[in-house]
Amino acid sequence: QVQLVESGGGLVQAGDSLKLSCAVSGRSFDSYGMGWLRQAPGKEREFVAAILWKEGTTYYSDSVKDRFTIARDKGEMTVSLQMTGLKPEDTAIYFCAAQSVLFWERGVRKSTEYDYWGQGTQVTVSS
Repeated sequence: QVQLVESGGGLVQAGDSLKLSCAVSGRSFDSYGMGWLRQAPGKEREFVAAILWKEGTTYYSDSVKDRFTIARDKGEMTVSLQMTGLKPEDTAIYFCAAQSVLFWERGVRKSTEYDYWGQGTQVTVSS
């Protein structure tokens, strides 16, 4: 059974840094990409960053590029999101998710294309 378990959320001030982690288990993820997506109150879930598990290729939304860094640790079976220069508009529930690479280029930025999801972790950035 595939499990994705996020941790590391919290309340921080604008300009602070925070690192989220997602522990993954239940299958081989060599044919999957791992994503971080977020959902703010009253808004749709949006893509933040993603990484191909096998190759390590990374993808970012324009809003977080140069501030956030996604990484995966194959040995520890984790996916992390290092967030720096946090802004109040980064406030959201952050979800870890996995998507088959079969249609990766088409679906990497689409929340509806992800197959497995974690329960989410709250990140709140105060001004």
